This record gives sequence, structure tokens and C-alpha cells, in this order.
Amino acid sequence: MSPALSAAAAGFGTGLSLIVAIGAQNAFVLRQGVRREAVLAVVGICALSDAALIALGVGGVGAVVVAWPDALTLVGWIGGAFLLCYGALAARRVVRPQGALRTEGDTAGSRRRAVLMCLAMTWLNPHVYLDTVFLLGSLAADRGPLRWTFGIGAVAASLCWFAALGFGARLLGRWLARPTAWRVLDGLVAATMIVLGVTLIAGS
Repeated sequence: MSPALSAAAAGFGTGLSLIVAIGAQNAFVLRQGVRREAVLAVVGICALSDAALIALGVGGVGAVVVAWPDALTLVGWIGGAFLLCYGALAARRVVRPQGALRTEGDTAGSRRRAVLMCLAMTWLNPHVYLDTVFLLGSLAADRGPLRWTFGIGAVAASLCWFAALGFGARLLGRWLARPTAWRVLDGLVAATMIVLGVTLIAGS
């Protein structure tokens, strides 16, 4: 295996290992995929956002931000508050379910809300910065001249994961068409978001 291919494969594997985890962004993409609402837009936003943040990390911006600890603290408070609000909304849906899962086409309003929520879920989530800018950026630096090849591999992993999560979630549509199953999913989402939000605020 050539050094370039090895670096790209390492970037792909590292990126995938960081992305494939239960979190706010993945839970949101899964929900949109199951509901078949603005899936292409959501997958595109997540993948392009990751690509931009990975590029910043590989380019060395991570080291600059680390030099100002207050920036990470501020992002932690904002992101934690956002996750708590999202978790509260999911918990409310468990208590007051909205009925069976709708699979009909999107409306302009639902698409706009999905896009705005996805942007907030991505750019206000401190874990995204920690994984892409800081961690992947530092690992890419160890590759020297091949750091950008490593970054390309990580970007490819992000694209593959979000596409699989968003469009593959449709296979769950028949099971999640039942209100009870949807309440279980919302319960898991609420618990995950609340735990992450409390952890982020406590750590800040």
C-alpha cells in the first residue's frame, strides 16, 4: 500500500470511529431519515460542515483556538443549553405523542425548520469541534506532507456515514410507523441529549 493510500485509509478509519457514536447530530439525522424529511439537505449540511471543520483542523486552526480556553468554555455553555432544550422537546413528545410517523412529502416549512435545526445541531455542538478541528487536526499533523490526504480520508468517512444514516434509516420506516416505537426512539433521544447537555455544562 502506497503512503498516500495508507494515509487516506487511516483518515477514513479515524474519522469513522469518531463519527459513529450516539450523539445529537446522529440522532437528528436518524430522525430525519426515518421521517423522510429533507434527508438530502440534512446529509449535505452535515457532510459539508464536517469537511469544512476538518479542513480547518488540518490547516492548523485547532492550535490557535486551543490557545484561547475561554472560547471552548463559551461553546460548551451554548452547546449544552441547546442540547438540553432539544432533549426537553423530545421528552415532551414521549409524554404527548403526535401519533404515527408521517412519511409523506416535505412541506416548505418542515424543510426550512429541518435545515435550521441541522445547522444549529452541527455548529453549536462542541463535540463536532473537538472531533474534527482538534483531534483530527492533531492526528493529521503527524502525517506531515500527507496531512491533507489524511483529511480527505476523514471527509470521505463523514460523507459515507451520514449518507448511510440518513438514507438507510428509511428501512426502519415500517417499524417506526407505530406510535409506541416512535415514543421509544424519542425517549432514547431525550436521554442522550440531556446527558450530553449536562455533561458539557458541567465540564465548562
